[in-house]
Amino acid sequence: MKKNQILLIEDDQYISRAYQEGLEYAGFKIDVAHDGAEGMKKVRLEKPDLILLDLIMPIKSGYQVLKELKADENLKDIPVIILTNLDDAESVSKAAENGVFDFLVKSDWTLEQLVKRIKDKLNIV
Repeated sequence: MKKNQILLIEDDQYISRAYQEGLEYAGFKIDVAHDGAEGMKKVRLEKPDLILLDLIMPIKSGYQVLKELKADENLKDIPVIILTNLDDAESVSKAAENGVFDFLVKSDWTLEQLVKRIKDKLNIV
């Protein structure tokens, strides 16, 4: 069975390691980028099945990454789940304008819930 490739773009080392380990345990193939610029390089190289994206990051923000993704014909259909600590209406609507599949506040979601959400999006039973 093919492992689904997920790119996690998250600048916090501890959070990214926890998500990476948990998602690998759930059967996903995970790659991690620690800023938006590195994330875009990896997206172009790997064309992941799904992107988990933080919004507040150095070099290039999650919003900038979203704009670049949606402007690129080869990348615009990759589903993106925002994983952030921001929960204000402006952040949510700004992400929605850029075609985000889902907007999740990190503290509100367990790893198990996130895995289920990813599986739902990738149609994994």
